[in-house]
Amino acid sequence: MNNYAFHVLRVGMAITFLWVGVLIFQSPEAWTGFIKPWVADILITTPEKAMIGTAIFDIIVGFLLLIDFWTFWASFFAALHLALVLLVSGIDAITVRDIGLLAGALAMAVNLWPENKNTRSL
Repeated sequence: MNNYAFHVLRVGMAITFLWVGVLIFQSPEAWTGFIKPWVADILITTPEKAMIGTAIFDIIVGFLLLIDFWTFWASFFAALHLALVLLVSGIDAITVRDIGLLAGALAMAVNLWPENKNTRSL
C-alpha cells in the first residue's frame, strides 16, 4: 500500500474510533439501542456497561492507530470489532458504513500482516 495512502487510512480510522468512543462515553444509554434484543439477553452485564466497555475499546484502538503503535494489532482488533458490530446490530441504513470501515481495517491488517520468520524464500 502506498505509504501516504496507508497513513491517511490509519489516521482517518484513528479519528473515527476516538470520536465514536467519546460519543459513547457521553451517552452510553443512547447507544444501547443499536444492540439487538437477542444480544442484550446474553450479555453478562448491563447494555450501558457493555457500551462503556466498547467506548474504552474504541478509544484504545483509536489511540494506538493515531500514534502508529501496535498498528497491526489495533487494525486486527478494529476489524474484528467491526465484524461483531455488524453481527449484533445487523446491516441497515446506519450500520452499512461499518462495511467500509471494516474494509479499511482489514486493508491495514493485511498490509501489516507479520511475516513468518521461520519461512525461507526459495
